[in-house]
Amino acid sequence: MARGILWAAVSMLLAATAAAADHDLVIRGGRVLDGAGNPWVRADVAVKDGRVVQVGQVPGKGIREIDARGRYVAPGFIDMMDQSGAALLKDGAAENKLRMGVTTLIGGEGGPPVPAAGMPGYFSTLETQGISVNFGTYYSSTQARVHVMGDAAGAPTASQLQAMGEQVKLAMEAGAFGISSALIYAPSSFQSTADMVSLAKVAAQCDGFYATHMRDESEGVVKAIEEAIEIGEKGGVKVEIFHLKAAFAPQWGKLMPQALATINAARARGVDVAADLYPYTAGGTGLEIIAPSWVWADGVEKGIERVRDPKVRERMKREVVAGSMPGWSNLVHASGGFENVRLANGFSDKYRRFHGRTLAEIGAELNLHPADAAWDIALEGLPNRAVALYFMMSELDVELALRQPWVSIGSDAAAAVNFGQPGAIGLPHPRAYGTFPRIIAEYVKRRPVLSLEEAVRKMTSWPAQRMGLEDRGLIRPGMRADIVLFDLDTLDDVASWDAPTASPTGIEMVIVNGVVALDGGTPTGARAGAVLRHPCRQR
Repeated sequence: MARGILWAAVSMLLAATAAAADHDLVIRGGRVLDGAGNPWVRADVAVKDGRVVQVGQVPGKGIREIDARGRYVAPGFIDMMDQSGAALLKDGAAENKLRMGVTTLIGGEGGPPVPAAGMPGYFSTLETQGISVNFGTYYSSTQARVHVMGDAAGAPTASQLQAMGEQVKLAMEAGAFGISSALIYAPSSFQSTADMVSLAKVAAQCDGFYATHMRDESEGVVKAIEEAIEIGEKGGVKVEIFHLKAAFAPQWGKLMPQALATINAARARGVDVAADLYPYTAGGTGLEIIAPSWVWADGVEKGIERVRDPKVRERMKREVVAGSMPGWSNLVHASGGFENVRLANGFSDKYRRFHGRTLAEIGAELNLHPADAAWDIALEGLPNRAVALYFMMSELDVELALRQPWVSIGSDAAAAVNFGQPGAIGLPHPRAYGTFPRIIAEYVKRRPVLSLEEAVRKMTSWPAQRMGLEDRGLIRPGMRADIVLFDLDTLDDVASWDAPTASPTGIEMVIVNGVVALDGGTPTGARAGAVLRHPCRQR
């Protein structure tokens, strides 16, 4: 009885406090970075009904008052190249994203984990189950192709291409931001420039994007950029280049300036092209990329048969040693050799002891050619995709790209279904836990590449403007209250190659749509995230 009376009294007190309050939250005395690149100002920020309602001196009270003195208050970070489409169905917590200060995800090259016709239901499921962050997605051109003609090589007929366009139209009408591609991988690599232009024209009807993991990010990166720009110009769409890099060790310091000049020239003549990147010198992808693309020309099943055939392997090894060839980007060559490719996850007990070691070391220990070792590991791990880290980029090239005002940030990583473990693709890469804090910790604090204001702009207002998220990315009255509070002195990405799932420090609070999702560095369990649907404004 006494306990019931106590709880009733507490409830009445809370109700009275809420009734007397003017706002849901008031963040007091922080150093407010508005996200537009302006210097910080000391101000209060008031939040009500999911939006920022006042910035400056806020005389009214909040149901919750947050002391931000000595802390920075910024818009929540936007992940421009996310891989969480499937992970969020399993667990909407996205704890690794929240701990980085991320409040919005844009699903990238793979598209949603459902066909185009299933996207309305997929979005509804996410909304019903609840997600901790905002989420929007592209639709993959590869999904359209496989839906219509399977995973083998070959040019589509006119009717097949029209059927693919119908899939793109369905996706755009459901709220996709555009079409994406991953032209470096089969079967996406079997799509021609003309195929992509045709599908881009469909996305253009809804003012959509063409977003791409380009056909080549290594020796042929400039030609690949030119192809992406051509698709954008002929298709009438905006172009987003995923994880921009010059991933070719023999030409570090040469290819990136050429790549940037190509993009800047296109922008100067009116092409709406930009890019995102992750701030690391190694990419992460499957071991299957070590096999030339012709191996997969008749589909995955036939490709696996070829990889098992010792005679076919002899040809494959000769081509791996020879370097890249038309239609195939040789990432071993791009990395400078097998000694710069590190096994990340083999998905098998047999090869678990080799995790973290290079393919050169593994081959030597097994008395095998490193390529044979890689293919054996890939086959043993099936049906999972064995993955590796390819150290292909130079830090100076990363810095040069990061300085471009049109470059935003994308993690190329999924929300963790099991926090502290690799994401949905099983790749232990520090970008999944450290990308956004690293932009500030490494490139603002440890070396003078960016100002704090510019670093925040790249992660907030610029990507919001780029994606047409008109009410996000800024701390101004009327904007959605996606907000991050951080301590600049203690901010650090922490995650490393040896400890890729370590959590960052210094991200103290994350607010999503006006609801506290991370408090004192700990998730609250709130699911205030929204599904973001790109409006299909017919042109």
